[in-house]
Amino acid sequence: MKQILTLLIVFFVLFSCKNENNTSENSDKLTQKEQKTDPSFGIVIHGGAGTILKKNMSDSLEKAYKAKLKKAITVGHTILKNGGTAMEAVTKTINVMENSPLFNAGKGAVFTHEETNELDASVMDGATLNAGAVAGVTHIKNPIDLALSVMNNSPHVLLSGKGAERFAEEQGIKLVDPSYFYTEKRFQSLQRIKDREKAELDHDSKVSFTDPFIKDSKFGTVGCAALDKNGNLAAGTSTGGMTNKRWNRIGDAPIIGAGTYANNATCAVSSTGWGEYFIRAMVAHDISAMMEYKGVTLQEAAEEVIQKKVPELGGDGGIIAIDKDGNVSMEFNTAGMYRAHMNANGDLKIGIYGE
Repeated sequence: MKQILTLLIVFFVLFSCKNENNTSENSDKLTQKEQKTDPSFGIVIHGGAGTILKKNMSDSLEKAYKAKLKKAITVGHTILKNGGTAMEAVTKTINVMENSPLFNAGKGAVFTHEETNELDASVMDGATLNAGAVAGVTHIKNPIDLALSVMNNSPHVLLSGKGAERFAEEQGIKLVDPSYFYTEKRFQSLQRIKDREKAELDHDSKVSFTDPFIKDSKFGTVGCAALDKNGNLAAGTSTGGMTNKRWNRIGDAPIIGAGTYANNATCAVSSTGWGEYFIRAMVAHDISAMMEYKGVTLQEAAEEVIQKKVPELGGDGGIIAIDKDGNVSMEFNTAGMYRAHMNANGDLKIGIYGE
């Protein structure tokens, strides 16, 4: 009898343990499933802002811009959809635009007064607040890749000129001959601006930076902001700067907090516009700070900065941004801004003009 009772007790204990283990395993599986259910992710890009008017755009060129914007954002969205990081999505998306002559970054970089190309770029990781940037590089095919390497493989945030290119060589990043960046369209734009300036000076009048033709020479940048399935944000910006710039001028694109900012607590932002004003207003960080300290939404913060603060200083331009919940802002105070957005469902929105 005692033996039977003992066997029953042992059986009961084993059965209870097995059920407890199964319950624990099922709970773990459920938790994992819940974590993967309804992932919120998204991506948003820009290709520069300025006096972009429908009447000045041919149908074929408009189609070309829209096709390239779609190609770029689809690359990043696919990465996010497959579980990739926000930073990978940002850099690979920007690569597509850097490799296109349509945008003022990489291949399509504008010319300086000395008829050279000087490129800037930056990235920021919202999870760690780590960042990397380069300025005034002349041999780097994809400056955004070098900015990423500065963030990941150096103790610094911002490297410039020849030093940045020596670092690139040490990192195995391919350098290109400066002739790679030559495009006839950008070169002729420089000549027209020089001619306009010369005409102004010949009439003993000061060059007017409010002249729409000269003013728009300051615009043209590409950028991306993304939220991945793990809830991490990242942003990146790449540019050739302003046409006819002198004295190794550096704009807002490589300045963390001005041209680029990302913080998992708030949002990720990339700017495009008149860099001097975006630096003075610290545009990208200001949007994040307003969300963090005032508790306003991303859109409310973006409108306040782009529609009020920057114009009051005398500058213009725009931003693209995504917050920690996947909400997006594409705010600009110019006639147009090349832009696109894709959400977790794959819905695509592309815009050029101020509609």
